[in-house]
Amino acid sequence: MVSVEMLNATLCFGATMYSLVQRSHHPPMHEPLKGHLEIYSQELGEAAKLKPLEIELKRLEDLSESIVQDFSYMRQREEEMRDTNESTNSRVLYLSLFSLCCLIGLATWQVLYLRKFFKAKKLIE
Repeated sequence: MVSVEMLNATLCFGATMYSLVQRSHHPPMHEPLKGHLEIYSQELGEAAKLKPLEIELKRLEDLSESIVQDFSYMRQREEEMRDTNESTNSRVLYLSLFSLCCLIGLATWQVLYLRKFFKAKKLIE
């Protein structure tokens, strides 16, 4: 029987790009929890003695700032993924051209070898 501990595994699929510039990695995006926002709003209101409307505006400002940061993070990730995709596509192209050249060279060698073989056996002239 398989236990839950045996099923826990971590898989990592990725491409590492080495460059002279160290890339900054942002933490993964998250959606704030409603309870967390309520606690934050209460603490903010108590600390600054703000009106409920001001607390709501501050919460919305923080939420919009978080959304902007998430979008910039997504834009950065999209650029990295596009670069990886373009790199992979060019490698596949070069591998395909190399394979094609190898196959053409092998086919030419095979024709010349068989022609020489059949001439030696005097089956063709």
